[in-house]
Order: sequence, then structure tokens, then C-alpha cells
Amino acid sequence: MNYSDSLGRLLSLTDLERVSGHVFRVHRFDLTRIEALLNSLGNPHLATPTIHIAGTKGKGSTAALVSSALSAQGYRVGLYTSPHLHSFRERIQFLGYPVSEDEFASLVNDIWPIALELNRKGYFGDITTFEFLTAMAFTHFRNQDADMQVIEVGLGGRLDSTNVVTPEVCAITSISYDHTNILGDTLDKIATEKAGIVKSGSTVVISPQPPQAAQAIQKICNEAQVTSLSVDQEYSWVKGETNLQGQFFNISTRGETYRFWIPLLGHYQLENAATALAILQAMNQRGFIITKDAIAQGFRSVKWPGRLEVISKAPLLVVDGAHNPYSARQLMRTVHEYFTFRRMIGLVGILEDKNLEEIPQELATGFSFLIATKSRHPRSASPERVATAFSKLGLETLQVETTHEGLSYAMGLAQEDDLVLATGSLFVAAEVRESALGISGEIYPSLLPEEPHSSQRSVHG
Repeated sequence: MNYSDSLGRLLSLTDLERVSGHVFRVHRFDLTRIEALLNSLGNPHLATPTIHIAGTKGKGSTAALVSSALSAQGYRVGLYTSPHLHSFRERIQFLGYPVSEDEFASLVNDIWPIALELNRKGYFGDITTFEFLTAMAFTHFRNQDADMQVIEVGLGGRLDSTNVVTPEVCAITSISYDHTNILGDTLDKIATEKAGIVKSGSTVVISPQPPQAAQAIQKICNEAQVTSLSVDQEYSWVKGETNLQGQFFNISTRGETYRFWIPLLGHYQLENAATALAILQAMNQRGFIITKDAIAQGFRSVKWPGRLEVISKAPLLVVDGAHNPYSARQLMRTVHEYFTFRRMIGLVGILEDKNLEEIPQELATGFSFLIATKSRHPRSASPERVATAFSKLGLETLQVETTHEGLSYAMGLAQEDDLVLATGSLFVAAEVRESALGISGEIYPSLLPEEPHSSQRSVHG
């Protein structure tokens, strides 16, 4: 089996990231399938000390910062994140690099018969794409003798497929409204789902939270009788000098002040860095060794593209994956804080199940002109629907069918002192990166899920 064949098999499973409507609503969210699959594989998730990170915003950046610092210390680190920008292989990283095509195909080949047999028995419903990927990650990290694994939650926490680990440290990053149809329509409900990763015996690091969310998380920590650490109470941070490549900042805690540089822009990345530092210091308290120098080196060399990333200059081209009202509001604030420009031209695509009323409200005031588009993702809202939402706010708009076409138009319209901002979805950010940087992204078929045994889809890279 080659890489294309392995992707075809993977995508023949139910992929809840790519479907909406009836399939998504009727799916049973629980841990029985992943537990059965991992048990059949010898429980690889229990072989490696784990840091488990949930949250609405910042969990991926925090995971990347933690992983990079651990690697700088010399640990053999596995990192599992989602979604990906250009290739499924990005989701499973070891020693700072995505799993190779051969390794990916080998993992699918080894696990596929076991998953197929569990599906055939039909005890728990069919294994999903994300569950299969999660099993692949744990198996790969065990096979590579990882010293540590940093695991980002996919959706929620309590019923997420990653919530089978026994973590040393759990972290809950900033919580806001997202996936309300699954996680609940209040912050305390969403926080309760996210904090479902808290395990007895672990240390819990809590990023700054709205009061409702903070109370819900602390309640779960108290019930589990775990040691919890509130980042906003124990740490403070101050932004220093910035440029288009990154920013300096100071973090103070327990009488000490640390000066770091990260190649990530945005004031919220300072909060993520403080959370990452708290996680690493909590690991120190649990007997692991991560020095100040390793943390500084890891922060300095972290790679996490697609988040307020400057792609080119004159005109500035910036991509960001903001996809809910809170992140859109933070993005607009940050763009004006970190960049100098005459006009801002928006290239925006939004998924149909996101808040197509409030996201445009947060973005519209910053744009001089709006190009509405859609990514290849099957849940993308039509350019017409996106354009209508912005037009209602009085913004001049243009509709284009692809991000490539939209980018070409935006860059042609922009003057040297303008800013083109591509946002509304991480998938839009990814496709703009592909067009601007000549990256060959993977193209997936937009078909309904099939039975695993009947599918051999071709996947074009």
C-alpha cells in the first residue's frame, strides 16, 4: 500500500471533520470504539508520558510550544494535533517532523485489519477517521520509543478520542463559544466538556478564562482532587519589541522573570507561551527536567504556521485561521496592534456550520473591501452566502469561487502599503499558503462516507 492508497482507506471511514447535517447529528460520541481499537493494539497510548491539552483557542500553539521546548531539552517527543494545513501527515509528528509517507502507509496497513474486524462485529458503531488517526499516532509514538507525547484534543474533551490517556499534566487553554451544537450553548457547559480530560493524579494548568468557564473547570478539579494552577494568578507577561518575524516578551512568576522570543505574532500567543511555560514547570515538579535554556531555545524555534503568519511583504499578505466570533475579534485587534498599513483587503471564507452572522460583524469594520470565497472543504459556505453577510454590514464585496482566484484578485488590487488578510477558516489560510508559496496540498474527494471494505479512493497530492 502506498501513501495515496492509505489515504483512500482512511477517508473511507466516517470523517466527522468533513461531514455535516444528518451524519454528524446522529453520530454517537463516546470512547468505546477507540478503547476497543487501542486495546487490540496493546494499548500504545499508555506507553509514553503524556501532556494532554484541550481548549477552544490556543491549544495547538500551546502544544507546539511545549513540544518544541521538550525537544530542545533532548526528549524524543511525539506531537499529535488537528486539523492539518496541507497534509494529513502533519498531524502526527515525531522529533519535530511529520510522519513520512511510508510510515503513514505502514501504520494504516497494520491497523486497518483490526479496525475492519471491529467494524464488522458492529458492537460500537464504525470507527471514524479521527479515531483511526488517533490510534495511528499512539502506535507510532510507541514504535519510535518516544520519551514524551504532547496530545491536542480534537473536539471538546470528555468524549474526544484522545481522552484515553493517563496524563502527567492536563491543560485547558482559553474557552469561548464554538461547536455549541455538540458541547453546549453556555460557557460553563463548554468548559465542563473541555475539562473532561482532567484525571485524578494529574496536574492541571488553566489558562485565563471567562468567570463562568473558570468556575466550571475548578469545580471539576476539586472533585478530582488534583493540583491546579491558574496561569493568570501565577504568571504575568509583557510584550516587548516586535517585527514581522516574531516578538520578544517577558514572563514573570514566583519572583523570576524570563525573557523569550517566539516566531509567532499576536498578544494571545503570549498567553499561550505563559501556559506552555506553566506546563513545562509543572512537568519539572513531577520529576522531569526542562531547563530555562531549553525552554528559550524551544520557544525560539517553534513552528506553527497559518496563525497570523506573514506570507509576503509590499503588499503585506497575512493568513490566520480565525473561525469563531471571539477569534475574529482578537484577530482584528491584533492586526491593528502589530501591523502598519493604509487599507486592509479581506479574503474570507467561512464554514457553513460556523456563526455566519457574528464572525462578519467582528471582521467587517477592519476591511476596506471584502472578497468572499470558499475553501475546498466540503462544509464551506458558498461565496454568495459569505458576501451577503458582509454586504448587510455595508461593506463592498466581490464573490469568487476559489481561494486561488481570490488571492490573485486581492494582490492585484492591493497597493504596496496595503494589507491583504486571508481568514475565516484555517482551510482558507492553508489554501492561500499553497497558492502564495507553491505548496502542493492534498486534494480529498468530497463524497459521503462509505463502508471501509468497499473503498479504494484515489487521492491527489
